[in-house]
Amino acid sequence: MATGVLDGMRVVEAAAFVAAPLGGMTLAQMGAQVIRIDDLRGGLDHHRWPVTQDDTSLFWCGLNRCKRSVTLDLSCPEGRELAMALITAPGDDAGIFLTNFPPRGWLDHDALRARRPDLIQLTLQGDRHGGSAVDYTVNARLGVPFFTGPPDSDEPVNHVLPAWDLITGQMVAVGLLGAERHRRRTGQGQHVKLALQDVGLAVMAHLGFLAEAQRGQPRQRHGNELFGAFGRDFTCADGTRVMVVGLTGKQWRGLCEATDSALQMKALGARLGLDLSREGDRFHARREIAQVVGAWVGQRSCAQVAQAFDHHGVCWSRYQTLAELVASDPECSPANPMFATIDQPGVGPVLAPRIPLDFSMAEPLPPGPAPRLGEHTEQVLGELLGIGTGEFGQLLARRVVSAG
Repeated sequence: MATGVLDGMRVVEAAAFVAAPLGGMTLAQMGAQVIRIDDLRGGLDHHRWPVTQDDTSLFWCGLNRCKRSVTLDLSCPEGRELAMALITAPGDDAGIFLTNFPPRGWLDHDALRARRPDLIQLTLQGDRHGGSAVDYTVNARLGVPFFTGPPDSDEPVNHVLPAWDLITGQMVAVGLLGAERHRRRTGQGQHVKLALQDVGLAVMAHLGFLAEAQRGQPRQRHGNELFGAFGRDFTCADGTRVMVVGLTGKQWRGLCEATDSALQMKALGARLGLDLSREGDRFHARREIAQVVGAWVGQRSCAQVAQAFDHHGVCWSRYQTLAELVASDPECSPANPMFATIDQPGVGPVLAPRIPLDFSMAEPLPPGPAPRLGEHTEQVLGELLGIGTGEFGQLLARRVVSAG
């Protein structure tokens, strides 16, 4: 049986929404035992949309696969005591805690460290001051909505993909693994803090957005055009829309060959005084290039375009809806070994991915379902805290725990 590269690691998670649960699930998909602690009624995101007709959250299920679920009455001292005991339970590869809730009360690092000095805790915050933030508010502060959308508009356009949450989720996993490696070398635990807004600020700097603005050239809106090279959408003769990119030299040459426009592009560059082998010059000439490519695409069906583009190695894709993606795209099906159909409790059969990482020395773990709320409470309390059936029954009778 496959065990995963993180087999033996134990992480306790008390978290909600995207970034922190995604970080925990990333570790779980690599073989770590990730125990999610929730209140008896479920966490803040237990019914987050999208939901089924029976109010089962597809969002929650998607971000908590492969974890174990423990439910406790976190409003009472006895429930909080059990939570702290689980976080600090012994084990060489344990004592790792992930949360995006304020680190106070039973989540307070000093209180937990008093029980286990080598504790590793990662606390995810909205901003570095401990304030609240989500992707939409971070994007608003970073100016992203003002260079997203059509170039003839002055209105902010929100981006629906939670980019900062997704990047932060991966950084959560990296931060915990980095702290765990440090503990292996020194025996020292630590409190790692990470702010969603700081992740956004850092990435904006990495990609040159901040330097552009500092130099008086803040990023402008370019609609569906690729910034800094050539790329945009076109419509085929049958009405199908395609996205075409000529970013690298190889991609550009392939596009010129596929559209039989190499000589025309050379003449165009000479007329404009530009070297179209340079990606920046292709951006300057993007509208003239688009006229040539658009005319070629517009005279052909999508099937004809696809045949020519694929033959010449063009970087392109057909626009398709989510419904089309799941209904007919083999890459989003069990034909792709990353995917399998699993039986998700409360939902039924769904397509689920394993982790995209492919380790040459470890067999990939198959995708697994998210647990039912409280599904593993009795099992985990027994394994980690030695709570037997009788004692668990008493906790259940007092409504300190639930059993899923």
